[in-house]
Parts: sequence; C-alpha cells; structure tokens
Amino acid sequence: MAKGVWSQTDKPVRPGFYMNFIGAAQDTISSGTRGVVALPVKANWGPVQEVVEITSEKELIDTYGDEVREELSAYECIRLALLGGPKKVLAYRMIDEAAAQATLTLKDEAEADVLTLTTMFETDKDFKVTVRDNALDDTKQDLVLYEGAKKLYEFTFAKGADVLANALAAINEDKNNKWLEAVKIADGNATLASINGQELVGGNAGTANITNALYVAAMSALEPYDFNVFTLDGVTDSSLQASVKAWVERLRREGKMITAFVGGSTEEDKDIANANSRSAGFNHEGMVNVGVSAKLAGVWYSSAKVACCVAGKAAGQALKESLTYAVMPFEDTVPRLTHSQITAALQAGTLVLVHDGEKVIIEQGINTLTSLREGQNNSFKKIKGVRIMDAIATDTAKTAQDSYIGKVINNEDGQAAVLSAIKNYFEALAPTLIANDFTVEVDTERQAAAEADEFYWKWDARLIDSMEKIFGTGIIH
Repeated sequence: MAKGVWSQTDKPVRPGFYMNFIGAAQDTISSGTRGVVALPVKANWGPVQEVVEITSEKELIDTYGDEVREELSAYECIRLALLGGPKKVLAYRMIDEAAAQATLTLKDEAEADVLTLTTMFETDKDFKVTVRDNALDDTKQDLVLYEGAKKLYEFTFAKGADVLANALAAINEDKNNKWLEAVKIADGNATLASINGQELVGGNAGTANITNALYVAAMSALEPYDFNVFTLDGVTDSSLQASVKAWVERLRREGKMITAFVGGSTEEDKDIANANSRSAGFNHEGMVNVGVSAKLAGVWYSSAKVACCVAGKAAGQALKESLTYAVMPFEDTVPRLTHSQITAALQAGTLVLVHDGEKVIIEQGINTLTSLREGQNNSFKKIKGVRIMDAIATDTAKTAQDSYIGKVINNEDGQAAVLSAIKNYFEALAPTLIANDFTVEVDTERQAAAEADEFYWKWDARLIDSMEKIFGTGIIH
C-alpha cells in the first residue's frame, strides 16, 4: 500500500493513506514493526547479495563467522548492533567482482579427476580436506574438513563400486553440512584416492574492491524490507554518507520512516570539530551522527562502528524511553570531552558518548537537525520525538490498509468510522506518550475541496517527553 507525505499541490497518484505532519505532535506505542536494524556488511562467509535475518550472536557466527580483520565488518558491526538490543538485524553481504568459491578436485587411485568439492559461499578461508580409510571399518572412508588446524566436520561413506555416489550422498544430503557441495566429474575406476590436508584453492571473499555503488545496491536490496534503523558497517566515505542521506530523505517522503546512524574514523574522532562539521552537512531528522570512539573489551571502535551499537539501542528501546543518559556497553571514550565540547557538539547536532566517572552513557538522544524547516518544532531534533512521529505514521497507515481503504464508503458514516478507529489508537498512547487533551478530527478546510475518493483528517497532540533537565534551588537559612 502507498503511504507517505503529501502536499496540497502534489497529491499522490497511488491509492493509499497519506499523512501530512505539520508541527506540534508526536507519540505512539506502536502496533507496527519495531526494533529492526538494517546494514550492509563485508564477510568471509555467508550468503551473498541476500538479505539475512540475525537475532543472536550465535546466528551471527553460524551465518557469517566470527573473523575479525580490517577488511571484514560483519561480525563486529552486527554484534555491536545486537548489543543495543534490537528485535533483529537485517544484514546484506556485499561482494566485488573478484569474489569466488574455493574448490578442490578429488582423484581416483588412477589419478583421474572424479569429484569436485566447492565451498558453499565465496571465501578465502583456509579450508583443507583429508580423505582416509575409516579407522574402525576398512570398508568405509572418511572425508574430513579442516579450517586451518581445526577440524570442522567428518563425512563417512562406504567404499566399493558406488563409492562416488556414496560420497556425494554423504556430503550433499547431510543436513548438518554447512560448508561443502560435491559434484561428480567422471566415474573413474570406482575408487577415491587418499589425500592429507589438501587445500581448497581459488577462493576469494570479494572484499578488496567494495565500491560506493555496491553499498547503494545493498540499500536498494534492503529497501523493500521492514526496518526502522539503518547503519553503515563502519565506513566513513563522505560521498557515500551523502547518498545515505538522500536515500533516507526519499524513503521518508514515500512513507518508509527510517533513521540512519553514521559516524567517522578513529582519526577524525580525535577532534570533535570533525564530527560537528559532518552533522552540519546532514542537518536532518532522519540522520544521526555519532562523534566519539569507544572501547569495548579492550578494543577501540571508531564512531562509525559505535554508530552500529547506538542504532541497535535506538531500535531496541520502547517508545516511551529516551536515548538521553542511556547506558552503553562500552568501557571508555576517546576523546573524553570537556563541558564546552559537549555543549558545542549538542548544539551542532552531534550525538556523543561520555564517561560519567563510572560508565559510558549517551549525553543526549539527538539527531543532526539544527535548522528547522517549515512545520517543524524542536521535537523534530530528538530521536525519541521522531520515532514517535514515525510510529504514528506507520501504525495509522496500517490500520487504514487493514480495515478501511477500499472497504469503506467515503461518506460521513465511513469517515466517522475511520476517525473512531484512529481516536482509539491515540487513546492507547495517552497519557504515557501524549497528553490526554489530543484531538483527532476532520480537516474541514481541505475536505471541502476533496475529490470523491479523498478523506482529509488531522490530529493535534502534546508530546510527553522524557525528563532531561532538572533544576533545583537551594535555600540556606
């Protein structure tokens, strides 16, 4: 169903439910999809150019492995996102043109090629294979797969005239086999020669030349899926981040209400002025810019990778919660900002983490919006406020799609039914997220000029924000 932002001079063509957010309201405990982070990654294992759902670190390791190398990002960045507590992560593994699966050709005892083993995914992992007689039954053989010196799996099959068919079945029909596929080349002489630690060759993880175009392709692949938060995998290229901003702006105009989280390199993080300059270039409620590096388990992560964790935290929170003073899993930050630096960062729209003497917290849950556009107020500058507005847009549209569009006559009775359902939705938000004095009513001015299939309504609500500033006065007698 179409949804999104409309204007009186640019009405959408597609049938749908369109919301015009003008100014003073925002709040919702959502009935729609919440808590989903999407990101493109680089990995040495796992499905390529495919959206994969990850809900735990075990699933992460099973899918992409746990390798930590400079050119790989899947394990570190997805793990950081999961630490924030989202419902799930949608990951998309990018590869370049050099990506290739590794192979090994097995021979019979007459040295004729009979079987080809191929890794299930593009990789340069150090896979080795041993083929040997089974130690307990000399009528059988074992094919043992190693990664380096670590034994991964053992396939056992019968010798004899059907040895190749037996080997193929043992490998290809084993539901626990997550590594290899086998293909017969020729019948040979009904034997399979023994080998010891022979390497699979020709594999390439496809990470050496990941271009901005591949990131944009990943964003396009993720676009049809339901998610709330997008982040990059630690990359800091300014032109790519500009593309992310343009993408976010377009999706939000079309009714897909997402927020992107980005950051800078460890070198850029040394001076908070670099992050503040980056924020000024975004200046949008759908862009969050993280400004400091942070340490976890003795490892320092750039603000671009810290952004993955902040994204997960934002996605995982209930709408009544705020990122302001939210405790993060990190041990320290670089730099440790002074009071004046923190103030300047907040004024610039930069989200910063600070060490309060005991723990690392987010100073304030803000996005990069500093210059308000027409119809906006200061609530648009806060991640919580934007999340609530986004939830209202998503949830009311879903209600309309499920029960009203194409199903209700567009007369006073039908319009009253729509408003009644929406009022019930708003009542569920009060007084936790919005004040009780909200209004939901027909937009009489616009409805007076409406086409036969159009219905205009409006709402006005007062956001119940989190308490972020407490001022006390002490009187001494």
